[in-house]
Amino acid sequence: MKKVYLIRHAKSSWKELFLDDFERPLNKRGKSDAPMMGARLQEKKVMPDLIYSSPAKRAKTTAEIIAKKIDFQKNIEFHEEIYEASVATLHKLLTQIADKKSVVFLFGHNPSLNELAQKYINLNENIPTCGIVEIEFDCESWADISAKNAKLVSFDYPKKEK
Repeated sequence: MKKVYLIRHAKSSWKELFLDDFERPLNKRGKSDAPMMGARLQEKKVMPDLIYSSPAKRAKTTAEIIAKKIDFQKNIEFHEEIYEASVATLHKLLTQIADKKSVVFLFGHNPSLNELAQKYINLNENIPTCGIVEIEFDCESWADISAKNAKLVSFDYPKKEK
């Protein structure tokens, strides 16, 4: 069994219009949503074997906040290709994960995460900022993950009623 959590970065700031998209920081809501969603993962006792993140400031900060909240002790792996990634790129990244890893967090951006969730589990909803889609694959190897063995386990986001 393999499990991936697709996690969209928290709400980012558009205050500084001159900033490059890659450098946009979290806004006030993003800074409160990220630890709240980390606390929800902590309540469920979720601990990834691996965290992959886009190096864009808003994704990186979200990953760091959530990792700290769940007490993730390893290094977060930042991958340039996650920023502005195609579905094929994200799928390839996941299929190359070592099979000894079972649970992975993937912090990224839309539309890529929406499209990946659509590919695996036919999710037709927008993943809001700081939204988390938990997908389980009934296989032993990351190389074998596909829509055929995927199922939606949970879909959570900051404004969702508990």
